[in-house]
Amino acid sequence: MKKTAIHQYFGDIIDPRVERTKKHPLINIIFIALCAVICGAEDWVSIERFGNLHKKWLRQFIDLSHGVPSHDTFQRVFSLLSSQLFTQQFILWAETLANKAKKIVALDGKSMRATKNQIKQLGPLHMVNVWCCENQLVLGQEIVDSKSNEITAIPNLLELLELENAIVTLDAMGTQKEISKNIIDKGADYVLALKGNHGNLHDDVGLYFNSLLTGKLKDEYQYHQTLEKGHGRIEEREYWTTVLPNNLHSEGWHELNSITKIRAKRIIGDETSVEERYYISSLKADLNTEIADAIRKHWQVENCLHWRLDVSFNEDRWKSKEGHAAANMGLLNKIALNLLKKEKTAKVGVKNKRLMAGWDINYLTKVLALAKN
Repeated sequence: MKKTAIHQYFGDIIDPRVERTKKHPLINIIFIALCAVICGAEDWVSIERFGNLHKKWLRQFIDLSHGVPSHDTFQRVFSLLSSQLFTQQFILWAETLANKAKKIVALDGKSMRATKNQIKQLGPLHMVNVWCCENQLVLGQEIVDSKSNEITAIPNLLELLELENAIVTLDAMGTQKEISKNIIDKGADYVLALKGNHGNLHDDVGLYFNSLLTGKLKDEYQYHQTLEKGHGRIEEREYWTTVLPNNLHSEGWHELNSITKIRAKRIIGDETSVEERYYISSLKADLNTEIADAIRKHWQVENCLHWRLDVSFNEDRWKSKEGHAAANMGLLNKIALNLLKKEKTAKVGVKNKRLMAGWDINYLTKVLALAKN
């Protein structure tokens, strides 16, 4: 049988089942489920049907002497399987695809909305995801405890990632002093968004830039401007970055070196909107263009990852929240997305690539081969 990178990285995960219930090896269950998800499966029944329709092809890679697991078996196993162990192996695998070329790494939270349980008064499963902008790959995920928030999940995720020389971007929820330390300790830099909930620092940065740009202060600053046109709109962004002033409330922020103001103007037809935002960074002020690039690319985590998971994988419709099922299905979706993004010969979107894999078993084989660098 042919061994793939999927076997290599996910074949040694600890099986949560007792010995007498291990009719189907765990790698069989993971491998069939992943292939089915690549081909468009979005529930346990369709995963089982995929397996039964492709037994001959699957026998090239796994032992099917006990046949294809039932949909109940898929559900039970993925509910029991430790999502933490699965995530750890996913991160190790994703690192091999990224080639350590991780210049800008964006972290942001996403909920699987349909997992909300109103009867048990449980909110939807919420996760922090990691997106590598240069490689267009998902690098990891971390579940947010239902009794906590992203602030506790982000340090756990950062600890698992290889981030040396990267620039880590976070929205205002992750702008915390301890998280700035976590990022610096990993050998990375940060660009963090500021909002009103950051109290004195946010207000002081705003006042400082008002004085600086109206000429009341003579301090130097770096300026950068971008202009984008398309889809019936014009977007102009202006960035001002300066060295961290001595009189700002910056105690406790690790390696904080610069502050940035962005003014974003959007014109759609006759309507014009203007928004101003502030950021803090460990990068030097003379790296204003790199800071601007990181701020702009942070939104890829929404547009290139979260949007695709919802539109191309229907992730927001996944309802099963039993055990670890939803988190593990999220990982299967991310493995499939990484592989489909790496496949460059088909000049179509991810959703159509899933259809192609389902229609053409040779294309599925080609996609699977990309699981190794």
